[in-house]
Amino acid sequence: MLRFRNLGSGSSGNATIVEARSGGRVTRLLVDCGLGIRQLEQRIVRAGLAIGDIDAIFVTHEHSDHIGCARVLALRQRIPVWMSHGTHAGARDGDFADQLRIARDGEEICVGELSVMPFSVPHDAREPLQLHCSDGNTRLGILTDLGHATDHLLKHLSGCHALLLESNHDPQMLAASSYPPFLKKRVGGTHGHLSNTCAAEIAAALKHPGLSTVVAAHLSQENNRPALAQATLAQALGCVPDLIRVADPRTGTDWLVA
Repeated sequence: MLRFRNLGSGSSGNATIVEARSGGRVTRLLVDCGLGIRQLEQRIVRAGLAIGDIDAIFVTHEHSDHIGCARVLALRQRIPVWMSHGTHAGARDGDFADQLRIARDGEEICVGELSVMPFSVPHDAREPLQLHCSDGNTRLGILTDLGHATDHLLKHLSGCHALLLESNHDPQMLAASSYPPFLKKRVGGTHGHLSNTCAAEIAAALKHPGLSTVVAAHLSQENNRPALAQATLAQALGCVPDLIRVADPRTGTDWLVA
């Protein structure tokens, strides 16, 4: 069984646990660690786990709301941490000692019962990677922090049964916001963040009968509203808005089955 739980999603910090069970074997991957170590531990405990239950870490890119306490956690718990060469080069403190593993676009990573496939995305980071995870039966796609869809990422996410999908902003709210012009341009640019409309286009392209769980993630607190993201994604998927979950910045989501 493949299940996942977001621990928080937004500019204040991002982290998601992906868990695969097969027989008596359990593997847990932490995707991003964009929180302080104490806060991360509290949220892991709230999820019914201990910080020592994490088997591996995957960091999507070097921005602080994603890499966060990855180094502290990896070295303290002796947990292997995967990231691209570019992410490692861009990290403020890249000394991960013998726990560092290099992830590459299109190269499978095997972690216990999980198969992890990283793929490149257009975002204003050194070498950002997003990913999909599988237990051999079902597949979860994680897609946050990118400015636009590419054929490459759509190919990698084809056939996913669950999606954690960035729905960062409403374009009209962003245009009318208090953000300075350079930040509006960055957020809404081709290497910034996905608007609700762009997220819906991706969801529509990935729609298939087996896609049963979609979570809107990385919502801007100033330039979006959960109901807007839900409505736009629901229209693209042909479902009612209540079926679209929203990852909260502080509480994330409950455990969800892929």
